Amino acid sequence: MSQKQKVVLAYSGGLDTSIIIPWLKENYDYEVIAVAGDVGQGEELAPLKEKAINTGASKIYIEDLQEEFVTDFIFPTLKAGAIYEGKYLLGTSMARPVIAKRLVEIAEKEGAIAIAHGATGKGNDQVRFELTIKALNPHLKIIAPWRIWDIKSREDAIDYAKERNIPIPVTKEHPYSMDRNLWHLSHEGGDLEDPWNEAQENVYLICTPPHLAPDEPEYVEIDFEEGIPVAVNGQKYKPVELIETLNKIGAKHGIGIADMVENRLVGMKSRGVYETPGGTILYAAHHELESITLDRATFQYKQQIAIKFAELVYDGNWYTPLREALSAFVDSTQKTVTGTVRLKLYKGNCTPAGVKSLYSLYSEEFATFGEDSVYNQKDAEGFINLFGLPLTIRALMEEKRKG
Repeated sequence: MSQKQKVVLAYSGGLDTSIIIPWLKENYDYEVIAVAGDVGQGEELAPLKEKAINTGASKIYIEDLQEEFVTDFIFPTLKAGAIYEGKYLLGTSMARPVIAKRLVEIAEKEGAIAIAHGATGKGNDQVRFELTIKALNPHLKIIAPWRIWDIKSREDAIDYAKERNIPIPVTKEHPYSMDRNLWHLSHEGGDLEDPWNEAQENVYLICTPPHLAPDEPEYVEIDFEEGIPVAVNGQKYKPVELIETLNKIGAKHGIGIADMVENRLVGMKSRGVYETPGGTILYAAHHELESITLDRATFQYKQQIAIKFAELVYDGNWYTPLREALSAFVDSTQKTVTGTVRLKLYKGNCTPAGVKSLYSLYSEEFATFGEDSVYNQKDAEGFINLFGLPLTIRALMEEKRKG
């Protein structure tokens, strides 16, 4: 009797991947190997081993990817200042390539011929998973059940699970699609699909609603070394611990709630609510430090490439020459982004309250409104005359043409 071919499944234990295990066995007769990438989901991972085996997987890998997630994906994106469409701090977008990378590694180790995932045919995650797989091992077959099975809705999926006695973490009455990791928690679906509906307070599972946050502000200081955060309030932390610490501080004060209608890569708009407390604090602090350590031309050009960087990450193009080239540029800019930033946290607001660096380009001696001996204000007249010369010539020519 020939040995069954193997498929590696990106497994979360959620609704979609819970029913994919029996579906793969029923339709392909594959041996299913489940892989759960631990990117900071917390207690969600605890029941996965028993659940995966009970629903038909031959084995399950639960891989701790948190440190790799932070150092190789979150920090490079933070240093780039990349934010998708002005609000989204790319929590899910950054997590997918680190998970997909491990899927490829395990598929190669197990001799699997395919990788399966539970991303829908309407979403961005299918692209993020599959572009990473194609970049790292183009010989692996990809199976995306949502694009080929007869299940058409989350309600159908719930019914499919109940028919097979598979426990699932959602109900028809609480149909939110959520993705949680160390960096954020996202919410989609349900009443959020109507952008006129305000997000209800029970949606928030990490952040305190701002109006319920403490009535007293809290100050937090963050130390950076070459663009990378290394300490909070003078205490050095390892990368994962640092984000966990800031998550707790920020969540208490309602920091990091983003409600947006975004443009998905596949062409449609979707509404999402994101909770990113620690990440929001880090982005604010990093921006403040760059404001005194980068010259105007570099700072402004970096802001332009941040938009492209965010688009690349959002679209699943992590393993591309362009993303790598942009990261090389960003790393060059970060050589002087070392110093300390103080922020004031109060009821959802993250306000700058101080910044210092040995590499600061800010000079009080030059910038002062008081008397100084380093700047000759008369020099400004010649500068303005030359800087405004094109405008002067244009006005003279217009005057001559009309006359």
